[in-house]
Amino acid sequence: MKDCNQCGKCCRIYGDGGLSATDAEVAWWQSHRPDISRHVADGKIWVDPDTQEPLTYCPWLTGPSEHGKYSCSIYHDRPEDCRDYPVLVSDMIRDECEMIEVHDLTNLDRAQQTLESMTS
Repeated sequence: MKDCNQCGKCCRIYGDGGLSATDAEVAWWQSHRPDISRHVADGKIWVDPDTQEPLTYCPWLTGPSEHGKYSCSIYHDRPEDCRDYPVLVSDMIRDECEMIEVHDLTNLDRAQQTLESMTS
């Protein structure tokens, strides 16, 4: 398994709904980062602040840079769901994560163990 190359696929795919924020995160954002809290509705992220409709992208993903890399404009204040990614190799495969290498696909259990050691 390779290190993250900042391809942004995880943020582009997960930015299209299915993420949530904890009550503590929402409270902190309301106090310290109202720009972020405007994009949260009923604990779900990311929504249009005007319509409350789910966005089809993460509003905080920037890029690509001239080197093809993406970055998170709220990296230090990002939600736990984002901080914890990736958790499962199966999610990485679904998201076409570029950390996955061909040999990882031949033994998913070993790939999962490698991932867990990288993220612990």
